[in-house]
Amino acid sequence: MGDSTDRRDDSGGLFLPEDGYFVPTELARGPWSPDSLHGGPVAALVARAAEKEAGDDGLQLVRITLDLLRPVPVSPLSVSSTVVRPGRKVQLIDTVVEADGVAVAWSRALRIRVASAQHAVAPSTPEDESPIPPDQGVPRAMVHEGYRAFHNHGVEMRSVTGHSEQLGPATVWFRLRCPVVSGEAPTPWQRAAAVADFGNGVASELEFGSGLFINPDLTVSIHRPPAGEWVCLDARTRFGRPGIGTAESALWDVEGRIGRAVQSLFVEVSP
Repeated sequence: MGDSTDRRDDSGGLFLPEDGYFVPTELARGPWSPDSLHGGPVAALVARAAEKEAGDDGLQLVRITLDLLRPVPVSPLSVSSTVVRPGRKVQLIDTVVEADGVAVAWSRALRIRVASAQHAVAPSTPEDESPIPPDQGVPRAMVHEGYRAFHNHGVEMRSVTGHSEQLGPATVWFRLRCPVVSGEAPTPWQRAAAVADFGNGVASELEFGSGLFINPDLTVSIHRPPAGEWVCLDARTRFGRPGIGTAESALWDVEGRIGRAVQSLFVEVSP
């Protein structure tokens, strides 16, 4: 497949709103099957739902944990959110994603009060050197050919370290090529959630096709929403006990470190 470019996709978005449902487009599909969605678009959709439920009350969304209960199908999805722990300082919002009345994913979002000026603490200095900016990265060619999906048409990628045919740790910049929901500009949190699910893919320890390294969950924790369109993952995958792995990604934007994403992995090597 050819290199990524700066072009935007004209499909309208990852999801189309229709009669209270969100209909996935082909750009929301994942690498494992053309009949199921990539975790990134699902994560962005629940981030959107949490933001809509929260309103403007002086609290900031700081963490989302997404559990993918089963493969999310390419079919209309209903999304509902509930504040399960209200509060002026700390709040929890649960979101359920359903297809044909069956829960396919749920998430819990944590929100924390933004301190007033007199109680504010100066931001920490990043503990690591920032990656080179995206305009100096190398356009990343995707190796999973066969059908249009999120990983090969929904995002633009620029490699800092590692490349698509190399196993091991990788540092890659990502930018959405289309809105999460058609007709809406993606929020900073939606951008971060959408690409945070790429850690196990860009920093894989198994060649695609030699086995499975699927994440049934995703946790995204950020102390500052990303500025601008680009989000960088400095990712590494580790295998522990047989069948179990973890992918960890430090998250950056063009101004510095913003947080971390963690994926638990189900690992199964082909015989």
